[in-house]
Amino acid sequence: MNLNIESHPLHDAAAELSYPPSEEFARQANVQDPGIYRAAAADPLEYWAEEARQLHWHKPFTEVFYRDKPHQNEWFRDGELNIAFNCVDRHVLAGLGDRTALLFEGEPGDTRSISYRELHVEVQRAANMLAALGVRQGDRVAIYMPMIPETVVAMLAVARLGAIHSVVFGGFSAESLRARINDAGAKLVITADGGNRKGRITKLKDTVDAALRLDAGEPSPVEHVLVVKRCGNEVTMQEPRDLWWDEEIMTYDAEHRPQAFAAENPLFILYTSGTTGKPKGILHTSGGYLTQAASTMRGVFDLKPETDIYWCTADVGWITGHSYVVYGPLANGATQVIYEGSPDTPDWSRWWQIVEKYGVTILYTAPTAIRAAMRIGRQVAQQHDLSSLRLLGSVGEPINPEAWRWYYEVIGGHRCPIVDTWWQTETGAIMAAPLPGITTLRPGSAQRALPGIYLEVLDDAGESMDPPTGGLLAAVTPWPSMARTIWGDDQRFVETYWERFGDAYFTGDGARFDEEGNLWLLGRVDDVLNVSGHRLSTAEIESALVEHHAVAEAAVIGVPDEATGEAVAAFVILKTQQQLVTPEDAPRQLTQFVAEQIGAIARPKQLLIVPELPKTRSGKIMRRLLRDAAAGKSIGDTTTLADTTVIQVITDQISGR
Repeated sequence: MNLNIESHPLHDAAAELSYPPSEEFARQANVQDPGIYRAAAADPLEYWAEEARQLHWHKPFTEVFYRDKPHQNEWFRDGELNIAFNCVDRHVLAGLGDRTALLFEGEPGDTRSISYRELHVEVQRAANMLAALGVRQGDRVAIYMPMIPETVVAMLAVARLGAIHSVVFGGFSAESLRARINDAGAKLVITADGGNRKGRITKLKDTVDAALRLDAGEPSPVEHVLVVKRCGNEVTMQEPRDLWWDEEIMTYDAEHRPQAFAAENPLFILYTSGTTGKPKGILHTSGGYLTQAASTMRGVFDLKPETDIYWCTADVGWITGHSYVVYGPLANGATQVIYEGSPDTPDWSRWWQIVEKYGVTILYTAPTAIRAAMRIGRQVAQQHDLSSLRLLGSVGEPINPEAWRWYYEVIGGHRCPIVDTWWQTETGAIMAAPLPGITTLRPGSAQRALPGIYLEVLDDAGESMDPPTGGLLAAVTPWPSMARTIWGDDQRFVETYWERFGDAYFTGDGARFDEEGNLWLLGRVDDVLNVSGHRLSTAEIESALVEHHAVAEAAVIGVPDEATGEAVAAFVILKTQQQLVTPEDAPRQLTQFVAEQIGAIARPKQLLIVPELPKTRSGKIMRRLLRDAAAGKSIGDTTTLADTTVIQVITDQISGR
């Protein structure tokens, strides 16, 4: 599929706005030499070996990389390590036990500060508790929890035993949870009575009970359910299956000797499928995954563990939470904030209050959250002292240039580099991003592949595309944190990611390089429209819409059209503070604006002003639901949405109700 995306004024304008690092930032950066790219290209295996040596290996590796087939890759396979030891024990042994590991902020306002020594004690107790409940190397443990410290403890305790955790996002329905528990064959579930979200209690234990009841009459793999007391809501405990975490853990010793496991020992399964079809369990192993997660924390985020207060706003139910809330930061001995609730509870100042309260220096969040803050207006953020911030990050989808500049100016105060990161659940860790001490930033671009990573834009035949023509993004050489397979379905793994290009991994994303070598993501290949034979990226049109001064956020889909095959349909949220565009006049003004920015071919045939877009709690827009609504189809399971009423409001608007 040749996307045939031409360079247009939107990108030309973005490229003209460049932001080199300040001399002050460059002088202190962890990566100061641009020669790191050349060195990694000259000997990529030695580059990754050196990054791996920053970890503690109980048995040092001698073999860096082994490949049997294109989709069968192993890293550091003769080495042995323990993930939890690397994230906790070694920092305590190095005399850093008093350093704060976690600064917890509950949505109701309760707080906890947990040192590495205290975290060490809890992880050891939890490991002893899980072992007593029969958890052994290779067993699967499902974790269905809110964003609280016990969730981090549970993940580390499972890893300490060489078992495999499957964290299921706390917004999933009972049916979705059941499917994931059964697919993984989890013998134990760790949950909480409830979690706080938007001022309400999400009754997690009730959902677990419902998920396990769905298997009535069939043997369930689950032997025990551990329940953390978080919200105090009433739950039903089924003896002897159900146990209170808080009561059980205190009966176990606070010393646990960690065992070393092979680098290719599985670490976690993370399910990426939507709400339909068989869940797709992405399997990651230990040594290579931790190497790249830890390495990118140091390089991309310029982490200084001694002084930084780091905050990634992601939930641990997603890969961002695995790599950049738990494993990457803790492997580097970081101090980080974890927040339980939503950014708008009790109001939209909550995040900025947290930044000010804890003196956050590095903030990593999603473009959708940035655009939501834009919609509320800069005055909310400007009521708070954000001067502690020194670096900002973006994750989850391409960030449009307008949101990038707002983030840079309003939140970063014109002084904080922005690392716009591209990666996936399947890649395990960041693949493309700026190195903030040496990269001249281009708003909206993921810049270039990191050292040791090789990305190309290909056509259908696997041939490289010349800039600036768009094509299919592929990783043409292996990398340490790559997924090893789909749990229980190797053939699906091959067909999904490896069959198209053979030796290269197909990302499923469209992309292009500009003449300077900067990478521009064009969205999922499924989100590329064919309008009268012209390939148009939904991400391009969305970026054009958000460039308009009145637009806070936009989502674009394709709808069937008799004349053109497909037509562009846009859903737009207007800024609350703007006075120049009315909902009645917006469709005319905005469709004309898109035509001026990209060309008449990209002009939306339909444009609807909406109060909100259907998003998951991680901030991703669910365009599938918009397509179903536009086509008049039945809307399926919406339990992954942050607000399940949003899609009904949009459906009513479409139907004219």
